Amino acid sequence: MTASSELRGDELIAKRHLPAEPERVWAAFTSPASIAAFWGGSHATVPPESVTVDLRPGGEFALDTRAPDGATRRLRFVYVSVAAPHELVFDEPLTGLRTTVKVHPAGGGTDLTVHQRQLPPELRTAQAADGLASILDALAVHLQHPDITPERSTS
Repeated sequence: MTASSELRGDELIAKRHLPAEPERVWAAFTSPASIAAFWGGSHATVPPESVTVDLRPGGEFALDTRAPDGATRRLRFVYVSVAAPHELVFDEPLTGLRTTVKVHPAGGGTDLTVHQRQLPPELRTAQAADGLASILDALAVHLQHPDITPERSTS
């Protein structure tokens, strides 16, 4: 199964069923090493040393993406809501883009929905929709590795 994505005006929604329990999916979205392994999808790489995660409302999540031509772009987000292991909401401060990640147990695994709102005009494209879907497909491949374990929350 591959991810599906739908562009609706200034919103982009991508969905994928993952054959892993919600806690493992959550760990992948909140662990710097896992984020580096899948975030670029099929269109970029993420140097592991570039990923920072301060997993709390108001905390920052940042990473560098490196395109095949070598161009590097810093992405920075601020967590709005952290409800482990079910929902993660973060904003991109420069554009106002809001991303909501929903993790729901289903069918012996997890249904994952990534909903982006207030997309800037340059991201309202089929290429952006395909890019987000490829990130979820890369996550599915990453989750096939048994070394991804949920981190214990201290909150």
